[in-house]
Amino acid sequence: MDMLTKPALNVVKKSRKGYHITFAVIALLLALSPFLIDGTSLVQFLGKCMCYAIVGIALDLIWGYTGMLSLGHGLWFCLGGYAMAMFLKLEGTGGKITDFMQTGGLDALPWFWTPFGSFPVTLALIIVIPAVFAGLVGFFVFRSRIKGVYFSIITQALTWAVYSLFMANSKYTGGNNGITDIASVFGKTKGEANRPNLLLLFFVTLAVLVLVYLLATYLTGRKFGKLLIAIRDGENRTYFSGYSVNSYKNFIYAVSAVLAAIAGALFVNFNGSITPTQMTIGYSITMVIWVAVGGRGTIIGAVIGAFFINLCEYNFSSGILVEAWQYIIGAIFCLTILLFKGGIVGIVRDNIPSLIRKIKERKKPAEKEAA
Repeated sequence: MDMLTKPALNVVKKSRKGYHITFAVIALLLALSPFLIDGTSLVQFLGKCMCYAIVGIALDLIWGYTGMLSLGHGLWFCLGGYAMAMFLKLEGTGGKITDFMQTGGLDALPWFWTPFGSFPVTLALIIVIPAVFAGLVGFFVFRSRIKGVYFSIITQALTWAVYSLFMANSKYTGGNNGITDIASVFGKTKGEANRPNLLLLFFVTLAVLVLVYLLATYLTGRKFGKLLIAIRDGENRTYFSGYSVNSYKNFIYAVSAVLAAIAGALFVNFNGSITPTQMTIGYSITMVIWVAVGGRGTIIGAVIGAFFINLCEYNFSSGILVEAWQYIIGAIFCLTILLFKGGIVGIVRDNIPSLIRKIKERKKPAEKEAA
């Protein structure tokens, strides 16, 4: 048994080492990029991509490792984004009511906006709100042994319900326009004059991405991660082995929601606004595409996928391909699912080495015949 498992363990260790080296290279390139890029627009875009990468890692934890496909992670992303936007908006108005509140007929700040006047409280709420909300949802869903496509439908329905709530209460949330015209926590970031603020925000976000990656690899590299994989590959067997499957699923779902909320809070600082558009089902499905194309169940694949897809969109959504870029992204996704289930990581890890081995095996008979 040991002789069979040791080679497999060595392969896993080598793969993980390769993933870590790849992430270190990505982090290094990101750290150097602001000094190699003229202007600020591309730096802001890379900052947003780092936020997307954090969401990808969050989604990979529950889908890639635990087998729970969430089609509603835009909800957690937006909850964190709105929390940060509320603080930034109050900073801009000096604690007074906003323009959309005045338009809606309010003459005083709503009670649930008041806590967001404090930065430490806001940071705490960015973590607490999604953790509690996701924990409650997970408690009832997983206790009922709901899984598979039914879990995906529930997350989709929940996102749609909250989206409708935000749209209907425009005097509190800004409605379809959301919360706009806000600066970052470090001040304005647009324009060359505000480049120092942008760089500070950029490197803070990079530090958060590194910490999230380390946390995810720590969780998945321990016994906890093996249990998540066991739940994904055989939930009933794990359950009858004596493990509290519901508790594990609920915990990782809450962790994933918190990480997505943190990404949303950082995203607002780069974007200068947050709207219900980021809460739509289509936006959540896009997050799934990032993980699928990069390679689910690897953590690094989520990072690669988030950057790859968004860089494709950044380049394809202008010029002669402006009307076709969505079809291009869709085609990439379909080809990945049909031909390369391991995504970009799987191509590098499995498909290319397999192709090299086949070529070598074909050369050997030819060499023997020549000899």
